[in-house]
Amino acid sequence: MLVDSHCHLDFPEFAPELDAVIARARAADIRRLVTISTRVGKFPALRAIAERFDEVYCSVGTHPHHAAKEPDVTAADLVAATKHPKVVAIGEAGLDYHYDNSPREAQEKGFRTHIQAARETGLPLVIHAREADGDIARILEEESAKGNFPFVLHCFTGGEDLARRGVALGGYVSFSGILTFKNSDDLRKIAASLPEDRILVETDAPFLAPQPYRGKRNEPAYVAETARVLAETRGVSMEAIAKTTSANFFRLFSKVAAV
Repeated sequence: MLVDSHCHLDFPEFAPELDAVIARARAADIRRLVTISTRVGKFPALRAIAERFDEVYCSVGTHPHHAAKEPDVTAADLVAATKHPKVVAIGEAGLDYHYDNSPREAQEKGFRTHIQAARETGLPLVIHAREADGDIARILEEESAKGNFPFVLHCFTGGEDLARRGVALGGYVSFSGILTFKNSDDLRKIAASLPEDRILVETDAPFLAPQPYRGKRNEPAYVAETARVLAETRGVSMEAIAKTTSANFFRLFSKVAAV
């Protein structure tokens, strides 16, 4: 059994064949999927997908790309949405300095709002961090000093320092298909070095398909390829990495019904 801890099933790439995508995930023994929110304004449609499929859960939040478009989302708004039984996480939120689609001040404000909601609910914060390692670590440390909250650095592509500081705060690190790319030696070194109880796998589908599907639309069934490379990187069996990453997922996403 494997878990896809981060995908985007509400994206238009999946609309024509969502039932078939879920069927392929089931056939690949992907037993739980979390479809991640990028716009609070579009949350009802996302939630409907989680309601439609037993194994699918969802988050609520605003991606940093859209932070300036949803500046009035409050922690109370996020907390209220988590009353639904299928809402199991906050986010994704964080900082993206690669595109800077929203002003950095708006991104940080939104990030801290989501942290507050994660702290209040005890649900994990799904963190988007791109080319912003220093500020992500700084904010996590500042906010953790006010009170702990669970979190995962999703689709990790940062440096060793961010991974180390995140884990030191009790966070998790999730690896996507990028781990399988030929030029990802540094990322694989980080993956090999992290504590066993702090690693997850994900697809970030429809993006970032792993080898041998690179260049194609990604989907949850392909999380198995990332898990295989993570197992090879850490020198363990596929069975062991599946057991480890699934156990870590259920510990972090504690609201998800266990298998």
